[in-house]
Amino acid sequence: MGNRKLGRPTNQRKALLRNQVTNLIWYGKIETTLDRAKEVRSIAERLITVAIRECDNTVEVKKTTNNEKGQTVELTVVNDTPTRLAARRRVMAYLYRMPVMQGKDEEKEDYLARRKNIKHPVVEKLFREIAPKYKARAAEKGQGGGYTRIVKIGPRRGDAAEMVYLELV
Repeated sequence: MGNRKLGRPTNQRKALLRNQVTNLIWYGKIETTLDRAKEVRSIAERLITVAIRECDNTVEVKKTTNNEKGQTVELTVVNDTPTRLAARRRVMAYLYRMPVMQGKDEEKEDYLARRKNIKHPVVEKLFREIAPKYKARAAEKGQGGGYTRIVKIGPRRGDAAEMVYLELV
């Protein structure tokens, strides 16, 4: 069985699904139609599964560099393993980039320093927050999958399409 066509040409359908998956991971909850939610759910769960498998694969490396004063300094850096790097790149190829937003009480210098360190905030959130949470949940309950929930909220006014909330559990 193929994918749902959702009444759109292929390029528009792919863009719509990428946008909704990105927003689901970024915000944790989206409101959409039932058919779209079912498609977004399958894609999001696949991406989360990839992140869960690779979220702990890091290596600590010691680097020797020279600072501004010409002194030799040894730094400990955490790098991704090749499999995690490949998984991150696969996820980055699918998800759209979301801008890092400045907090209400955050100073401009603090915001710029924080933004400088985060190049792909959606991917960082997926690998650093969401994947470890679901990995711990899977170890606790002994099951994988089931990372999203669909909650029906009734028909849409105008065309009576079934509207739902799609949220990360």
